[in-house]
Amino acid sequence: MKPVQMTMKMGIVNLFTSSHTRFYSKGQKNSYDVLVVGGGIVGFATARALLSRNKHLQVGLVEKENRPSVHQSGHNSGVIHAGIYYKPGSMRAKMCIEGLYKTYEYCAKNSIPHKKCGKLIVATEESQLKSLNDLYERGLENGTPDIKLINGNDIKTIEPYCNGVRAIHSPHTGIVDWGVVTQHYATDFANLGGQIIYNFKVKSFEECKHNRALKIISKKNNEVLADYVITCGGLQSDKLSLMTGCKADPYILPIRGEYLLLGKEKAHLVKGNIYPVPDPSLPFLGVHFTPRMDGSVFLGPNAVLALKQEGYSWNDVSISNTIRLLKLDGVQKLMAKHMKFGINETIKSLFPAKQLKEIQNYIPDIKKNDIKKGPTGVRAQPLWADGTMAEDLVLDIASNDPSDLVKHRIMHCRSAPSPSATSSLPIGEVIVDKMFAKYPNLNPLSN
Repeated sequence: MKPVQMTMKMGIVNLFTSSHTRFYSKGQKNSYDVLVVGGGIVGFATARALLSRNKHLQVGLVEKENRPSVHQSGHNSGVIHAGIYYKPGSMRAKMCIEGLYKTYEYCAKNSIPHKKCGKLIVATEESQLKSLNDLYERGLENGTPDIKLINGNDIKTIEPYCNGVRAIHSPHTGIVDWGVVTQHYATDFANLGGQIIYNFKVKSFEECKHNRALKIISKKNNEVLADYVITCGGLQSDKLSLMTGCKADPYILPIRGEYLLLGKEKAHLVKGNIYPVPDPSLPFLGVHFTPRMDGSVFLGPNAVLALKQEGYSWNDVSISNTIRLLKLDGVQKLMAKHMKFGINETIKSLFPAKQLKEIQNYIPDIKKNDIKKGPTGVRAQPLWADGTMAEDLVLDIASNDPSDLVKHRIMHCRSAPSPSATSSLPIGEVIVDKMFAKYPNLNPLSN
């Protein structure tokens, strides 16, 4: 069946740690109408939306770590994106624009520190102007608010130390700590009556013989019961999908991004986000400059294949997982197509100073001694079997046969591509829309 592409001891614990402070919703402990698997920003946005739209549901969320946002949601650039890059008419573009407005509204309402610092997409050479103009037209078509093309002199009024011949200025692009946002989603979910279980790594889904339709079993053989499940597993989403008999793709390719950190004495050189004109033939954006809420500035990232699904350094290695990935047709096709790019990115990973020339194309005042290794993150990049990247939200169930409870009652979010943090509130709503449409008894308007 083809996926829908829109195109410690187990315990219910304190929200953000593994302490044993408990809270319960009404109903039987560890038994739910709907269980969400995954405590990242998409998982909590979905869980929150479920209870916001049907307060009578008993909803639980399980997360394999001991707190929320341990992986992608807590290891990212921290940018609030404005929807310039994405294919016009796609769900990805629409949800990014909607997410932009909803994120600012949510942050203001909940007193979450954030900053609307803007972004420049800068052409440093005349040869990049056509691509820049095409990108500008795409942004206008997507409805990106208040973007405009500016010349080299105007670049200096926004970023005094940045060189360029022309740029797109996006004044509503911003920054926030998405880990903090995720924690607020978790608080919302708990306040609505949701239950959160940390340290629960799903091992299997089975049909339940009593009480509920499904039994969810952890690696430690603890059990949770539910009538329906939605998985939002991020880097583990393809593995979760295979547990219920879904097709193999989209695979999840773990792509590590390694940032450089600009020295504090040079942080004043960067006022807002500075991005390159993307090369349409390459799968990633290239080096960019990202101010952070703590005052630091990230440079980068590069993009290399992680040797472990959650591999944050070259020392994080899973031989079996790497072999599994390299055997996949889609991965082989992607690597063959972008071999030169992959080699260059690996060289930049092993020798960070190699990125300096790219950095100096934009801000010449940054010197070798001004940069050092920074944090890393791993992106869950969904990849189809033909080697193309999944560019939109992909939801999947293994079977339309209602009698096969495991295959029919478990929906998987298999692809929530960047900028899924910016789009998290709309993504959560869309997933709930699909859940209510597929399983009408969950929808209060159908009862």
